[in-house]
Amino acid sequence: MTQALVSIGSNIERDFHIEAAVHALRQLDPQCRFSRIFEAEPVGFEGPNFYNLIAELHTAQPLETFWQAIRDIERQHGRQRDDIKYRDRTLDIDLLTFGDHCQPSGPTLPRNDIYKFAFTLWPLAELCPTQAVPGDGRTFAQLWQAFDQHQPLWPIDTPAYLKDQSSS
Repeated sequence: MTQALVSIGSNIERDFHIEAAVHALRQLDPQCRFSRIFEAEPVGFEGPNFYNLIAELHTAQPLETFWQAIRDIERQHGRQRDDIKYRDRTLDIDLLTFGDHCQPSGPTLPRNDIYKFAFTLWPLAELCPTQAVPGDGRTFAQLWQAFDQHQPLWPIDTPAYLKDQSSS
C-alpha cells in the first residue's frame, strides 16, 4: 500500500463540498485520516475564504489511477480545470505526495504547495509531523517551524463528519 497525502479546498458552498470530498475519499480508503479544517483567505485573487484540510490515504492503485480518481471527485463537484490558476473553487483536491515518488510533472511530486502555503503545511505538520518530504528529508513539522507564518489562517470547529476519527 502506498501512502498518498492530498489537500482539499473549497470556497463555494464549502461546508457541502468539503463534506462530500471527505465521504468520497473514504470510498477510496475507509481508514483515511483527516487534519482539522482551516479557514484561509484566498491567495492571488479576491473572493470568499477557503476551507482547507489534508487527507492521508493508503492505496494499492498505481499513481496515475489514483490521481485520476481524485480528479474525478473534483469533476463530480463541478471543478473545471482550465488555465485560470487562482479562482473560486467548488472543490480543489491536489495530490501532495504519493509514497516516495519525486517527479517534475504529471503530477509534480512532491507538490510545491507544501513549501508555499500555510493552509497546506500547517495541517500536514499536525497530521504527519514526523514524516519527511520525499526528496527533501525535512519533516513537515520542521518545515512548519521554519515557515513564515504570516499567512492568515485559523482552525475552525471540527464538524461532526470528522469527529469519528482518531486524528481530529
